Amino acid sequence: MKTYKALYYTGMVLSLLVGLWHFFVPWMFAWYSYIPASYKNLIVGINWTNLCFSLFLFGTSLLMLLWGRKVFALNRETVTVYGGLTFVWVFRVALAIIEPWPLEPVAFPAYLQFAGAVLIMVLLLIPLIKVLALLRKQ
Repeated sequence: MKTYKALYYTGMVLSLLVGLWHFFVPWMFAWYSYIPASYKNLIVGINWTNLCFSLFLFGTSLLMLLWGRKVFALNRETVTVYGGLTFVWVFRVALAIIEPWPLEPVAFPAYLQFAGAVLIMVLLLIPLIKVLALLRKQ
């Protein structure tokens, strides 16, 4: 069970860091410099969407870090939230397969984002499968 816990906590910390990092992404990469100032509604919409996503990912990952013991104690409600967060990462990987990040002008960020998302998804999915199997035995 130690291996599953290590995968779980590593995946949750990485998920939390992605959520934290996303708070700063629009300013780090000057997203709004590509949008004319006359499209204020678009800028606000992108900002709100990004901030809500960042808060959701950061907050849910933090919650799951705090509830790690409950997950491995097979608390059904906690496992349900864990499954929901894992599904978010599965969905993220699926989106990258269906509509990949453009490789132009630089391919490296696209490959790095995809590899990171796959890593987090796998780190969360393996323990989830184990926990669900244990729940099923009960």
